Amino acid sequence: MKIPAWRRAVIKVGSALIAPDGNGCSSKYLLAIARFINECRERGQEIVLVSSGSVAAGRHHFNVEGNNAPVVLKKAMAAVGQTQVMESWSRFFDFPCAQVLMTHDDLRERERYISIRNTVNALLEHGIMPIANENDALATDDLKVGDNDNLAAMVATVVDADALFICSDIDGLFDKDPNKNKDATLLPVVDEIDQSIYALAGGSASAVGTGGMRTKVEAAEKATAHGIDTYILNGRKGSKFEVLLRNENPGTLFKAKENPLSNKKHWLRHTLIAQGEILVDSGAVDALRNEGESLLTSGIVGIEGNFDRGDAVLIRSAENMETIAKGICRYSSHELIHIKGQSGSAIAEAYGYSPISEVIHRDDLMLWRKND
Repeated sequence: MKIPAWRRAVIKVGSALIAPDGNGCSSKYLLAIARFINECRERGQEIVLVSSGSVAAGRHHFNVEGNNAPVVLKKAMAAVGQTQVMESWSRFFDFPCAQVLMTHDDLRERERYISIRNTVNALLEHGIMPIANENDALATDDLKVGDNDNLAAMVATVVDADALFICSDIDGLFDKDPNKNKDATLLPVVDEIDQSIYALAGGSASAVGTGGMRTKVEAAEKATAHGIDTYILNGRKGSKFEVLLRNENPGTLFKAKENPLSNKKHWLRHTLIAQGEILVDSGAVDALRNEGESLLTSGIVGIEGNFDRGDAVLIRSAENMETIAKGICRYSSHELIHIKGQSGSAIAEAYGYSPISEVIHRDDLMLWRKND
């Protein structure tokens, strides 16, 4: 089948392709990918590369056996390995490449998110290929995306890509585990990502990567929600890139949503991590869902977790705990405990000040669909 045309794509290449033996970078699988990138650029198509492999590339410099190195050593491996990953990619191209390192904190803070977007766009406008990766040498657990499948999806939304290619060590998504079932059938197209699709997502056979099939489906869900066609293909088979150059499907295509989320709504839904929950009454649920209102203090009946002003929180129905929305809260959890359930005038009378009327403004709120 012919695939949709695209102008700008993100290609994610994992550790199992960059450093397949965990002993430094190898050109074994990268050469075919590099040829594909060169051909795309010749056609006038833009490429952003998301490259794993810094830890695997730097591992051989340290006297550590197996994959159970202490975190501090993995950070050191990433620090030395990252330069080798960049050197490895750069030698395949006669055009400049630029390293773009980021953490989840860079993506969830709106100004830095926009800054990344502007920087990558400026690089592409000048014919320079951005090569993005998580800043493993510095990121702490609470600042990490955690896997480069989801990072690639986030990057694809930041740069408004048309397509996301996730290069794996498997042909795509199957109806059962192909490593255990010889009769497993590849699914060429997935129209809708639901729980049945997640049920098909098993683990990864790779010993050097951190992302399994589930993270690839998660990435596809993020990207397709933004209107980005997403592909899982076998990066170990150079022939798959020849298929792509013929504008044919090389693996599994997750089709983009026909009515994608806006950039900000997508950022709210898929990038920000909720730090707590606000429980609301039925009146607030109706106002949010059916009347397009902001969340006010009067509709709040409970607070879960500890969060600060500006943090993302989930809004749930106190009646059945159904998730209603996610949004950016203008109050801390400590403040809301004292003013929940009260009107603005009652708060002013009790505390002697006029509060911000909206706890979460409509512009900073992303509604969940009832089947999400």
